[in-house]
Amino acid sequence: MISKQETLNLSPYMALYDLIIPKDNMLRQINELVDFSFIVEELQSKYCLDNGRNAIPPIRMFKYLLLKAIHDLSDADLVERSKYDMSFKYFLDMTPEEDVIDSSSLTKFRRLRLQDMNLLDLLIQKTVEIALEKGLLLSKMVIVDATHTKARYNQKSPKEFLQEKSKNVRKAVYQLDENMVGKFPEKPTSNEVTEELDYCRQVVEVVETQSKIAQIPAVKEKLNVLKEVIDDYEAHLSYSNDPDARLGHKSADTSFFGYKTHIAMSDERIITAAVVTTGEKSDGHYLQELVEKSRETGMEIETVIGDTAYSGKDNLAYMKSEKLQLVSKLHPLITNGRGQRKFEFDFNKDAGMFVCPAGHMALNRRRTGKKSTNQSLTFYFDIKKCKVCPMREGCYTEGAKSKTYSVTIQSTTHQEQAAFQETEEFKALAKNRYKIEAKNNELKNPHGFKTAKSTGLFGMEIQGATTIFVVNLKRILKLMSEKE
Repeated sequence: MISKQETLNLSPYMALYDLIIPKDNMLRQINELVDFSFIVEELQSKYCLDNGRNAIPPIRMFKYLLLKAIHDLSDADLVERSKYDMSFKYFLDMTPEEDVIDSSSLTKFRRLRLQDMNLLDLLIQKTVEIALEKGLLLSKMVIVDATHTKARYNQKSPKEFLQEKSKNVRKAVYQLDENMVGKFPEKPTSNEVTEELDYCRQVVEVVETQSKIAQIPAVKEKLNVLKEVIDDYEAHLSYSNDPDARLGHKSADTSFFGYKTHIAMSDERIITAAVVTTGEKSDGHYLQELVEKSRETGMEIETVIGDTAYSGKDNLAYMKSEKLQLVSKLHPLITNGRGQRKFEFDFNKDAGMFVCPAGHMALNRRRTGKKSTNQSLTFYFDIKKCKVCPMREGCYTEGAKSKTYSVTIQSTTHQEQAAFQETEEFKALAKNRYKIEAKNNELKNPHGFKTAKSTGLFGMEIQGATTIFVVNLKRILKLMSEKE
């Protein structure tokens, strides 16, 4: 249960924090900037208020997740560092001599306390409120884009993934002590995942018996990753890979297996809205939702900047009805006719191809019709995949020798937008789009958003929520220092 009384830290060592943690330390600045009591208010219903032993404070557990997003650490390495890093203990509201949690508590907190909680919108709302309160969010413009995150298992079988992680541990050990060659158990020869799991547990046991080697950081980090993967597989043994991850396309020749995070960001580089989806989803479909979510945070919007994926006819009509300015170049392939279709195919602007509802991309395309009239563009799909596709009913005609999808290229439509994109105003505003590319890079490289840390859409939403929260707070701190 949650303690109803706020505990006071009466440790005689609390003064150490003032001596060893400087005023400009980022964790100290975040603690002073944010009132984390909103976490308790949101999570109260997840705890018993009058029965059971006192739980670890929800704010502390949430701050552990923030530290994980800031430093891109595994649960075990995060807890280990919390034992001796005084800035971590200060941020976690712990006394210097206080014991840390068991790393398994973080897994339970994510699964039990954060379920059915719209954490992504909540944390973005909080950071935008802080930015507005500090007078930092002055622009009336948002930039929209989507960034992809690879699934943790990357379409590998469970056996392949476990083999890779156990190999990393053995390799790290051999580099330090060649005498360990031959001391590991014999590798399994069958394709059974259970045998590979048993082998991985034995590898962990062998390394941990060598106390000197097990404590060396190069080995310890890889060992902790292997332990985490074993725990994850034990909890999700019923499926071989990420059940929610889907195949998305970055171009006609390159693809990824995982998720997309659709982002809206202000001109001050503060993220104002985000939507996490599976990898095959089209960028343009989420423009309206991003605009509405940004408005709900309290931000005023007059201009939206995006690439060609956002210039579809539905988005143009929406922007016109809302009296908003859309800075997005028209693409002749997505400003297509109004034909009523049972299945809507998504246009992938990077590849220049349509993708069917099952996630398969067209193999090629052909232009037909006279140049003097509206021409059509026909996209051809792999008939072999269509014949066995679980979504073929109503989409593929049994016995057909080909599967195509055609659109009309209406070069005479959207004249207002076509004229606007030739103006100097449009060109000047479009130059701001680079800012969101830099933000995507910040999310991925320092903060580990390049690869999902867990399986499933829920896990990806938690990772997205904490990472965006951290990135927004860092930006707010920087803007505040510049303002001073």
